[in-house]
Amino acid sequence: MDTPVAIPVLSGPPPASAGDELRALLRLAIPLAAANLLQMAVYAIDVIFVARLGPVELAASTLGVYLYSVMMWAMSGLVGACAPVIAAELGARRHAVRQVRRSFRMAMWLSVLATLPFIVVLAMGERLMLLADQDPVVAARAGAFLDILLFAMIPAVASTAMRVTASALGRAGWATAVTAMALAVNLAGNWLLVFGNAGFPALGLEGSAISSVVTSVAMMLAYVAILRFDPKIRRYRLFGNWWRSEWSRLREIVKLGVPIALIFTLEGALFSAAGFLMGLIGVEQVGAHALALQIAAIAFQVPFGVAQAATIRVGMAYGAGDHRWVGRAGWVALGVGIGFMGVTASLLWGFPRLALSLYIDVDAPANAALVGLALQYLVIAALFQLFDGAQTVAAGVLRGVQDTRMPMVIAAFGYWVVGFGACIWLGFGLHWQGIGIWIGLAIGLAVVSALLVWRWSSRERLGLLPAPSAR
Repeated sequence: MDTPVAIPVLSGPPPASAGDELRALLRLAIPLAAANLLQMAVYAIDVIFVARLGPVELAASTLGVYLYSVMMWAMSGLVGACAPVIAAELGARRHAVRQVRRSFRMAMWLSVLATLPFIVVLAMGERLMLLADQDPVVAARAGAFLDILLFAMIPAVASTAMRVTASALGRAGWATAVTAMALAVNLAGNWLLVFGNAGFPALGLEGSAISSVVTSVAMMLAYVAILRFDPKIRRYRLFGNWWRSEWSRLREIVKLGVPIALIFTLEGALFSAAGFLMGLIGVEQVGAHALALQIAAIAFQVPFGVAQAATIRVGMAYGAGDHRWVGRAGWVALGVGIGFMGVTASLLWGFPRLALSLYIDVDAPANAALVGLALQYLVIAALFQLFDGAQTVAAGVLRGVQDTRMPMVIAAFGYWVVGFGACIWLGFGLHWQGIGIWIGLAIGLAVVSALLVWRWSSRERLGLLPAPSAR
């Protein structure tokens, strides 16, 4: 049985104004967004090194990472459901130590048990690529890449569970530090193993996969050390009685987390499916899609960090039963996320070639076709920045009030009925090819963002709020 420990509640008093809420939000969001950006830099290193191996290796890496990322996103959503649960426990201002520990423990269990089936799927990577009618040479290389990368999944998911727990407990800054460490590890790993520097073997694509595995394990071990020795967290004894089951809490996290996982999967799978559609057009289209998507995804990491922070802030208000605090926290987060994406949309629209030059030599004659395609896709990416920021923050604030089922339905409809349908119709029906596929992505994001923001604005009428606190 978990032993109670006297620990002060971390939620603090409700903010007195929107300015107070903004400052509280930014204290969480800035380190989380910084960590997300650093994580993108980790992924960018892989792209930068692999892109120099040639278009076949880049396409293989791209398709392999798409498959891996969809599953990783799903698992991150599942175990990340412990964040709103922990936030609500803290916001209720009751003695929450035991409850926090139970939530964390079951999230860690899920990071292993629920990930195993996905590892089996990744082991069949080449077969899946061939079923998707991809180039056989690319499929073979992607399969070899995934045979190594699959070992990164459990440590990566466990790191997510530990990261969101530390953030909910008020220590979001560690996410930035750990991800910065991961960036250094992955840079060194790629430099040593892809081209064989400092006496190491030149392993090419496989070397990049090995580097990713090493990086994931390093992140997991770093978070274990933080949760055990950080003075503000270790008092929770989060790894205490790690073998003890808490089935009711596991069911609670799964009930909340499965829709979140499906939302992440539906969105991630849409972009991955767009990559596979590009593969039906040509290898260069896949590479251009990967580069443009990588650049667009960098901007997305800031509102995604805001969404992660908003889930915690709104979750605390939800646990406290404070309706005004819930509304203030949600609207402040939406304003920050959408405002930031307005800035990035302007920059991406005005300087797409500069952004692309961070990844490849835009003046090299051999890259002319790839650059031309990527620049076209980036113009459209600039247009959907606002929609992307709105939908991710709106989903985050709804998670704070533990509303995940209907957002899942909205995501399924918006991304796959509207968005993917538009990709196919515009890309192949109207023969707009890659441009049509990217316009379809923008349409899907626009529909999802509009419906999620409407649901948030109607939260009281829809019965999404808890009974007001008597305090």
